Amino acid sequence: MSLTLFPAIDLKDGAGVRLARGEMDAATLYAPDPVAQARAFVAAGARYLHVVDLNGAFAGRSVNGEVVRAIREAVAVPIQLGGGIRTLEGIAYWLGLGIDRVILGSAAVKDPALVEEAARNWPGRIVAGVDARGGFVAAEGWAETTAITAVDLARRLAGAGVAALLFTDIGRDGLLTGLNVEATVALAEEAGVPVIASGGVGGLADLERLRAAARTCRGRIEGVVVGRALYEGRFGIAEAIRVLSD
Repeated sequence: MSLTLFPAIDLKDGAGVRLARGEMDAATLYAPDPVAQARAFVAAGARYLHVVDLNGAFAGRSVNGEVVRAIREAVAVPIQLGGGIRTLEGIAYWLGLGIDRVILGSAAVKDPALVEEAARNWPGRIVAGVDARGGFVAAEGWAETTAITAVDLARRLAGAGVAALLFTDIGRDGLLTGLNVEATVALAEEAGVPVIASGGVGGLADLERLRAAARTCRGRIEGVVVGRALYEGRFGIAEAIRVLSD
């Protein structure tokens, strides 16, 4: 099975940026026009987009909704969206507007009942975020680190019926220092649901390691989110898809 490439468009104040370790003060502007960036990713061959409302993640509500709606209208590929979505009403709103999957991050930690209800209401369309700093889960836009380990949270979510887990190693995110393949594999083997890797991809070698690990992993690795490496030209969409394909 081929792994899915999820090019990332992270929204801060209406523009596409990349953070370092999730710190809002360490944002680098890459896409002044996120809609044009979405079109460019799709034109280059992207088959899925990963969009995050960074302001929304901190505010606990959607902030860059107008840009998200414009991206949805501009491209025909599936989109998964995260950031500040913490109610059933919010989930229903975005799915109703054509977002294909909603990512629940803080809610996955603080409101497991919401995650379970959402997964029942919209089967196959809810992704739970497992965002870890030093092995422990972070919430509220990664500003708050909990005492829950990533593996423990994955076990809790395994029976919730989510379509996938999005695992991010915060300590590597946006730094191009290498994907944490080992932790991704461990989570996939524990969770029993598909896992999407994120955080630290710096080159095609990271994708090759993930692809190789996916072949032997007892769990399923669905794909990988890539941001800064694409924006800085470490590799292109077509190259990444070729590496991630069988």
